[in-house]
Amino acid sequence: MNIQSPTQDSTVGEDGIWSQVLNRICGPGRRAALFLDRDGVLVDEVHYLCRPEDARLSIAAIDVMGRANELSVPVVIITNQAGIGHGKYGWDDFAAVQEKIADDLANNGTFFNAVYACPHHEDGRPPYDTPDHPYRKPNPGMLFRAAEEMPIDLAQSWIVGDRASDLEAGLKAGLTGGLHLLTGHGSVDGERAAAAALATAAYQVLIGETLIDALDLALLS
Repeated sequence: MNIQSPTQDSTVGEDGIWSQVLNRICGPGRRAALFLDRDGVLVDEVHYLCRPEDARLSIAAIDVMGRANELSVPVVIITNQAGIGHGKYGWDDFAAVQEKIADDLANNGTFFNAVYACPHHEDGRPPYDTPDHPYRKPNPGMLFRAAEEMPIDLAQSWIVGDRASDLEAGLKAGLTGGLHLLTGHGSVDGERAAAAALATAAYQVLIGETLIDALDLALLS
């Protein structure tokens, strides 16, 4: 299945991955990026979010993404979409939610550069019943894909998520570090400890209450 728009590059390819670049990055060389999980980080956590009217943008996201836009730091959304894999909703529903999010951000003068979504799940329905798919977080496939399609330097980039699996994807992709939030699933027992345990000498793990704490990342300082 292929989904195309005349105003943006958007494809659901044979691998079942949504890959969408909305704002091309200008200028020479590769640069650090800010990777954001969607549900529970960019928008409020809603179980199987599939209706535009349920997409409630995080107020902190406006400040963080606006600052990133000003600094020409690419903002890339990477999201697991098991709801599609389980047949709870389809790509048309996902696209409608994404349009609502993009419109709400635009109304506040900010934007994200790209979004990648993986529907694969070990308990999914065919053709999405793939165990340990390389694009499903905590695997780093979506981050690698972003670096292939945009001039991103993964080694200088950060990821923000509400699950330890978000930060593990950043670790596996060779990022500088990750910020774990208490929002969304971040307050679930064990998530914060699991995220903190991912820290290494080469990979920083920061703990934040909300997305606004991303403003303190070295990436945006």
